[in-house]
Formats: sequence, C-alpha cells, structure tokens
Amino acid sequence: MDLKTISANKATVSKSWLLVDANNQILGRLASKVAKIIRGKYKTNFTPHVDCGDNVIIINAEKIQLTGSKWDNKKYFKHTGFPGGQYVETPKQLLEKDSTRIITNAVKGMLPKNKLGRKIIKNLYVFSGNEHNKDAQKPKLIDLKNF
Repeated sequence: MDLKTISANKATVSKSWLLVDANNQILGRLASKVAKIIRGKYKTNFTPHVDCGDNVIIINAEKIQLTGSKWDNKKYFKHTGFPGGQYVETPKQLLEKDSTRIITNAVKGMLPKNKLGRKIIKNLYVFSGNEHNKDAQKPKLIDLKNF
C-alpha cells in the first residue's frame, strides 16, 4: 500500500472558468463562496501555498444586495498616505462610482493577506451589466446556492 501525500504545484493544477450572476445575491454570502472557489478549497488536491483555484467571472455587479441598513451605515475607508487624506464612502456612494469595487473589496478581504492572496485576487473578474469580455474562455454558469 502506497500512502503518499500528493501536493499540487503550478504544473499539475487544472484551472477552469466559472461564471456567476450576482443578480439579487447577498454580498457576504456571494463573496465567501467566490473566495473559496478562487482559493481552490473545494478541490481534492488543495494545497495551501499554491494557486490551485479557478477563475471566476461575476456579472451584474450593480444588482448586488446588502441586508439591513448597510447601504447607509457600512463604511469603506481609504487613505492617501498624507495628513488629512482619509476618505470615507458608503456602499451607496461606491455603487454610483464603481459597482465592481464592492464585490472586489469583499472577496479580497476573505483571502490571505500575503503574496499568494495578491496573486489569487487576479483570478476574479467583475463586470457591471450582463456582458463580459471573457467569452473566448467558455465559462460555465454556476448557481452558488447549489455549489
């Protein structure tokens, strides 16, 4: 009996393209499932130090839902690095400015805060509206409620 631990590496990882529709999805639940897919934690050959997750395309980012009064009470903070350079935005303001950043920020916050996390977030593509420019990759549409 041969009991060896199989560790994935860059050459042995198989990546696929998945399409997710964010229409009427709750932001936190969507982000946690997408982060798990991008990280590859659902795969049998998951290796913590390797980018073994799939590429995810999210469409209809402007139709995301937040529960409770988070549209007005939740705050996103940015700082320029200069004195007095702090900016505070609500999700409502961020949605008007760039609707894709709400989902990107939520998923990024659920990934590791290291080199691997910065590499993995590049496997996420978020689009406002129904159209995307990744048709050549032939992504499979998945339903996150059953995934």
